[in-house]
Amino acid sequence: MNYLEGLNEQQKQAVLHTEGPLLVVAGAGTGKTKTLTHRIIHLIHEGVDPEAILAITFTNKAAEEMRERITPMLASDDRLPVMSTFHALGVRILREHHRVIGMSRYFNILDTQDKMSLVKQAMKQQGIDPKEWEPKKIASIISRAKADEKNPETFSVNNNPATTIVHMVWPIYETLKRNEQSFDFDDLLSETYKILNGHPNILEQYQNRWQYIHVDEYQDTNTIQYKIVRLLSAQHKNICAVGDGDQNIYSWRGADMRNILNFEKDFPGARVILLETNYRSTQTILQAAHDIISKNKERIEKKLITDNDEGTKIMFHEAFSAHHEADWVANKTQHYMRADCDPKDIAVLFRTNFQSRILEETFLRYSIPYQVVGVKFFERKEIKDVMSYLKAAFNRESLSDIKRVINEPKRGLGKVAVAKIFANDVDGLPARARASYESFIDILDAVYEYAMLHTPSETVKFVIQHSGLEKMLKEGSDDDRERLDNMKELVTYAKKYDDCDHPYDHFFEEVALLSDQDALGSNVKDTNTVKLMTIHAAKGLEFRYVFVVGLEQGLFPSQRDDASSRYEEEEERRLCYVAFTRAKEVLHLSYAKLRTIYGQERINEPSEFLSDISPSLVEYDEDSYHASNRFGKTYYEDDEGEEIETFYLDF
Repeated sequence: MNYLEGLNEQQKQAVLHTEGPLLVVAGAGTGKTKTLTHRIIHLIHEGVDPEAILAITFTNKAAEEMRERITPMLASDDRLPVMSTFHALGVRILREHHRVIGMSRYFNILDTQDKMSLVKQAMKQQGIDPKEWEPKKIASIISRAKADEKNPETFSVNNNPATTIVHMVWPIYETLKRNEQSFDFDDLLSETYKILNGHPNILEQYQNRWQYIHVDEYQDTNTIQYKIVRLLSAQHKNICAVGDGDQNIYSWRGADMRNILNFEKDFPGARVILLETNYRSTQTILQAAHDIISKNKERIEKKLITDNDEGTKIMFHEAFSAHHEADWVANKTQHYMRADCDPKDIAVLFRTNFQSRILEETFLRYSIPYQVVGVKFFERKEIKDVMSYLKAAFNRESLSDIKRVINEPKRGLGKVAVAKIFANDVDGLPARARASYESFIDILDAVYEYAMLHTPSETVKFVIQHSGLEKMLKEGSDDDRERLDNMKELVTYAKKYDDCDHPYDHFFEEVALLSDQDALGSNVKDTNTVKLMTIHAAKGLEFRYVFVVGLEQGLFPSQRDDASSRYEEEEERRLCYVAFTRAKEVLHLSYAKLRTIYGQERINEPSEFLSDISPSLVEYDEDSYHASNRFGKTYYEDDEGEEIETFYLDF
């Protein structure tokens, strides 16, 4: 097989450069996954042991896609390289060296909801009301601190009152996790870094194991991930990073774009190859995207080119209100569907989740099939309930799981009874409550005994039937029956682990990692429906027809105060670039003069991004609120003589 066939010159250079550090700056739609997989195939064909190759991705979906592309290109007797997410890699290292950190090999992995539950518990132990201080905010500060290598002892309090709360809560939270033999997602990285950085013999073991390291979406790495990569690649220096700073949109997760901007400084002698040939979008769409992103200062200069047609102009629509905007989107969508466009080829993108409500109502009214992307399968209550029964059966120290299902379905165990149970005062329970608790323990025992003799899929089915969950949902509403169908889908999912060695270890671990780490858009169902999603959720996806709605100053770009940094402003511009480059053939942009946000009706100016697009690329929709609208930028002086920039539509 000629694995260089079908690659352009820049892609070939990236594939053939195997020794020493390499940065592949891959613009949107330039075939980065193809380049990465062909590079790995080339290494194997050159005699590199596949097990000496490590490819790190950010999502299980990306790792699986890479695996599916590589497998057919290998000889039947070839082993596969290690293709893993950062977090799965951390789990592998932590399980192999669990004694170093004093944890069980079978430690539990907390998902987001489990983590919030423990943070709330820690707050209550310190007399802090979770209603006054949002646990999610406290957990977020802890996460960012861990990414910066802080711990409860080194964390410093500043002018932000929330840091005082964190200082009180964090040590308790860590104790609660240890008591449950649990790690949260941040621990999977921070504890891995501690092992590698603090134990040279262990680090050397992994450096010798993985001599060729690849990192996908390098622009999204945070400080800890960056340091793990530097440690692992320090000996052989064969690091290949693939990414695009223009698509760095996850700073709120700790992603640090300096990692890709400083690659040549961090890895002396590095070669940089730009992938600039786009295979997705029309010339018009790419030029509009370039008009937006070229205003940013913090970027690696490149401009996407394509052999595709110039394409249709970008249509701009001004709506009187958010409801009128949704009607326009629905009308256009119906028009494309009548012209034999599949609904799945259409996406409506927005800046924030609240914008989906009006769109959903309108699509229902127009009988347009749609899916709101964002609710992950493994975060559904019914799925978490089944998994908690399983995890509690295997690990009685997993108090979060026991607490979740001890009264699900209802067993007549009130708050006082549950408190007594967790205080090890079962003897103090009334007879009826004690009998209910003992029947619950009997269920967990039965699940564990059944699992020892059966596969994961059979055991999932056993839990559904014998826990009381199936009976409860069968007697409920249509929504409950849909939840039961979701549980049955979990049985299907579990089948993939039935023939594994240590099947339950793999099942629990991958479900935990899937539930929290996969990209926001990774749960897009392969159904023939229009996709409604945030721009963050759309990253990595592509559609023939794309609507970007809500292009209003203060909404997109989002509201910024005077203290916000240029970096935050540039991230909004990167987000717009990502939105535009999801479109293959047709891009529609819209804004509403009136929109109600948090109960307040606002009169809006069009987004500043609109005035950055070359007028020759744009067509104004004749159905707009004002048919002759034209946007632009102007300046005026305020009362103190300061020059103020403003954006306008001429009517």
